[in-house]
Amino acid sequence: MASRSLGGLSGSRGGGGGGGGGKKSLSARNAAVERRNLITVCRFSVKTLIDRSCFETIDDSSPEFNNFAAILEQILSHRLKGQVTWFGYESPRSFWDYIRVACRKVSQNCICSIENMENVSSSRAKGRAWIRVALMEKHLSEYISTALRDFKTTRRFYEDGAIVLGEEANMLAGMLLGLNAIDFSFCLKGEGLDGNFPAVIDYTPYLKFTQSSDSISSDEEELRTLGSSGSESSTPENVGPPFIMDENSWFNKCKRVKQKYQLTLEQKGYLEELLRLRENQLSESVSQNKILLQRIEDSDLAHKLEKEQLEYIIVELQDQLKSYQSLDQLSADVSLSQTSLDPGQSQEGDGKQDTLNLISEGKEDTPSLLGLCGSLTSVASYKSLTSLKSNDYLASPTTEMTSPGLTPS
Repeated sequence: MASRSLGGLSGSRGGGGGGGGGKKSLSARNAAVERRNLITVCRFSVKTLIDRSCFETIDDSSPEFNNFAAILEQILSHRLKGQVTWFGYESPRSFWDYIRVACRKVSQNCICSIENMENVSSSRAKGRAWIRVALMEKHLSEYISTALRDFKTTRRFYEDGAIVLGEEANMLAGMLLGLNAIDFSFCLKGEGLDGNFPAVIDYTPYLKFTQSSDSISSDEEELRTLGSSGSESSTPENVGPPFIMDENSWFNKCKRVKQKYQLTLEQKGYLEELLRLRENQLSESVSQNKILLQRIEDSDLAHKLEKEQLEYIIVELQDQLKSYQSLDQLSADVSLSQTSLDPGQSQEGDGKQDTLNLISEGKEDTPSLLGLCGSLTSVASYKSLTSLKSNDYLASPTTEMTSPGLTPS
């Protein structure tokens, strides 16, 4: 008996351990399904927003946007930690508390402007206002990416198993990037910012049942059969209408397919026109870039030529200035030498001065001729020449006076 009781006890313990493992696996499975559902619905809502934006402006009255805002709010609030008070109690927290801390690093962010809004007081309302402002600024994906990169802050605000801590976070930042192509228009004083009511997701636009090809009867016939199964008036004569409804249903399906085809054609034409405009803009930009580069090269070449010409002119002016200075010095020396000579020698000095003036007038402004003139009209050679002439001139009267033909008899 003791052994039986012991075995029963151990068996009960083993069963309890298996039950605990089953609960953990079930909770993990439920958390994974919840994350997958939210990400899938968010992707559907983004696609519906993009489709709707082709025909009308997205504002607060758009049901597609309201659903998307509710889905994004649910994703950012998934497994968000509460705020612990001084008394040890945990109070609920909004995702805005995480966004305003994790998105401070975004350049030109709207965090401070939302914090200073007068008509928005609650944290949930500020988070909803942030979603609208980020969409209008076309920076929602940038905000989410920056917040997710701050892993330390994300771990501080969220529990394990949250969407922003899993692999789905990268998918979220990527799918939100397509919203940058939409022009949103919101009023930040409307009822959508009321933080007293939680956001509710409408799943009906994304639920679609496709009937299997193996099914014998149509949906309308099955509904009619189920509705008339409890009544005794169902007779074989009532089999006709389902076929008529089936034809109508096929007609409606064909009409819907045609409408989708027309819509696809319009979108295709719009995208082709947009692509053509972008290609034209790109070609114009490339041609303008080439023209600007050619202008830059031409201006550089012109500047180089102008610089060389200016350098050549400077060298010529320096040579002329040197030649003028040498001629001025030479003329000054000649005038000094003339004043030092006797009056009888002035004629010879004038002849020399005229010769020098003729030489200076007929001289070309070239470095070679300048050197030649300098060698012929140097100051030292001229002084030696004048001294020699003066000695000959002074000695000739003595010779004449002492000549035998002039002596007195």
